Amino acid sequence: MNLVRLAARDAVQAARVLSEVREAALAGRRARIAPRPVIEQSWDRVLRSGVDPERDVRSRLLPSDEVRRRREESELRQVLPVLREGLLSVADVAQHIMVVADADGRVLWREGASPVLRKADGLGFEVGADWREDVVGTNGVGTPAVVRRPVQVFAAEHFVRSHTSWTCTGAPITDPRDGRLLGVVDVSGPLETMHPATLAWVDSVAKLAEARLRELHLASLERLRAVAAPVLARLAGRAVVVDRDGWAAAVTGMPYVRRVALPKSLAPGHRLLPSLGACAVEPLAGGWLLRAEDRPAAPGVCRIVLDLAGRDRRTVTVTGSSGSWSRELSPRHAELLFLLAEFRAGRGAAGLAEDLFDDPSRTVTVRAEMSRIRRYLGELLRHRPYRFRDDAEVEVVLPDNPCDLLPQSTAPAVVRKRNAGHEGHGERPPA
Repeated sequence: MNLVRLAARDAVQAARVLSEVREAALAGRRARIAPRPVIEQSWDRVLRSGVDPERDVRSRLLPSDEVRRRREESELRQVLPVLREGLLSVADVAQHIMVVADADGRVLWREGASPVLRKADGLGFEVGADWREDVVGTNGVGTPAVVRRPVQVFAAEHFVRSHTSWTCTGAPITDPRDGRLLGVVDVSGPLETMHPATLAWVDSVAKLAEARLRELHLASLERLRAVAAPVLARLAGRAVVVDRDGWAAAVTGMPYVRRVALPKSLAPGHRLLPSLGACAVEPLAGGWLLRAEDRPAAPGVCRIVLDLAGRDRRTVTVTGSSGSWSRELSPRHAELLFLLAEFRAGRGAAGLAEDLFDDPSRTVTVRAEMSRIRRYLGELLRHRPYRFRDDAEVEVVLPDNPCDLLPQSTAPAVVRKRNAGHEGHGERPPA
């Protein structure tokens, strides 16, 4: 049975069939109709994460000042006009709303038909809400963020029962420069507003938004290139001009590089950059001038400090003969660097996948994240297997209380470390 076609013809009957499928799946029985693969896989993930299908659990809304800060820092703000033009006029007529969430699943913008906005309030689908899949179950924001492709979630395909009167269609928006997830745009409405063409429509608008981001990036590099040209013409030696994110606009005296890994907080002066070595860093309008200092580095040992003592902030600091730099880490990168510090001899992709997900087959995810880490740690990391450079001093700063070690992490290896710490302190590990 083609449930999408049935839903377009008779939404009520399709919802009834999907409800039977959902009940059978949750009871561990074989349903007469199998759920769609993307939905079945999502249900499996959500069941493992512990979401209660019968209980609507909501995280606390972000305060208004935090929503404002995330909006200002989000690159999605640059494509809001594209999303509004492509989605809102039709959504309003079709009794839908448009929702834009960031990569953390937090709703930052929400617009559309007033009656539908009020219904969304009843579901907790509000600005500042957390709609990650492992928080609220299968849905049109969290699930596309996990699978990185457009997903339509209709009626009882939602995992949590209170959401089953809703239809949601979401598409991820990625950074066209490096494929990083920026967020998800979603069109949602009551059950009877479902239409099979919505998936292609939302996906097309998301791709238009990504194309607009690409245009903006190229235009900004052109502006920076114009500023850099007379500066580079006066220089001898190796130099590169990059934007604030490290994307190269122009080079002299060296082969072209696409991107230079920069620490999160960069300041003028003499700095050590993994890909260039010792550099003189000078500000330019819209970017940085990096002049390689072609002098032998003073002998010294590279020191890497992984600071995991904070509950909400984790950093890596690299100190060498030419200075030091620090970078704040995402939760996933903090987990991976912690594991590499635990396994100084090295860990393969399959081993890290088992440590993180209890699933050694998830090597693609591990390799993608390690590639992102190497953009800023450069030659400080080796691969085959993944490990820190042999001559680097690595120090891990752990929290005083073992339960505060990466407290949001569900990685089996991290959980074991937390539990071992509890036992070492004479405490009983949490259930």
